[in-house]
Amino acid sequence: MQTTLVSALLLAALASAYGAFKCPDAKYDLYEDPTQCDKYVECFEGKAVEKLCPDGLVFDPTNRKIINRCDQPFNVDCGDRLELQPAKSSPNCPRQNGFFAHPNPAVCDVFYNCIDGEATESRCPPGLHFDEFQGVCVWPDSAKREGCQDANSMKLKDGFQCPAEAKVDGNGQALAHPQYAHPTDCQKFYVCLNNVQPREQGCSLGEVYNDEIGKCDDPDNVPECADWYKDDPEVAELKAKQAAKDAKKNKNRE
Repeated sequence: MQTTLVSALLLAALASAYGAFKCPDAKYDLYEDPTQCDKYVECFEGKAVEKLCPDGLVFDPTNRKIINRCDQPFNVDCGDRLELQPAKSSPNCPRQNGFFAHPNPAVCDVFYNCIDGEATESRCPPGLHFDEFQGVCVWPDSAKREGCQDANSMKLKDGFQCPAEAKVDGNGQALAHPQYAHPTDCQKFYVCLNNVQPREQGCSLGEVYNDEIGKCDDPDNVPECADWYKDDPEVAELKAKQAAKDAKKNKNRE
């Protein structure tokens, strides 16, 4: 039975290559074109009708859905079916459907999701590049994109760059988004998103960054920053208000 089905499919493919497609039987099914990856044949009651996937998508013969077997090219192995329909391009969409890299080769973290020729811009997480062959954001050494912006784009105005060596927690596990104390400003600190993209952050007024616990803290708990707000009138006012609130709470408890 299986041999008969394979022979029927082979004959149908040969018929398509050299002339009109011959449907193997009378049931409804879809068959790939032998040379064009985005073309397929719809068979129903023995009648064959050639059809095209939406521009940018290709036919997946391994998909067993009854209809809608067109998919993104990175999900389908076209094999020797290398031909495609003429592209119908629009702004930022080389084809009507699909995921496409930014037209500027120096911009590697921006890509476009095109649906019916309408582009929606997206950006990869910090430190990743878009890989058009996989349709996802990956690390630069995996994407192997050339001409991307250099390492200076990963440097803040004050010159801070994320250290090459990963920062680990108390268990020796690498931190995904490590934080670092600012060298001259106790209220500020840096966050390295995905260990590569630096961001400057700041503690609330009256707090300083405590590098030992990795978060903002009271200045009294950070000896080198204990006097950071000593002459700040705003902080003095905040402390006075907080002291008054605490005194009122204690009085109500008595």
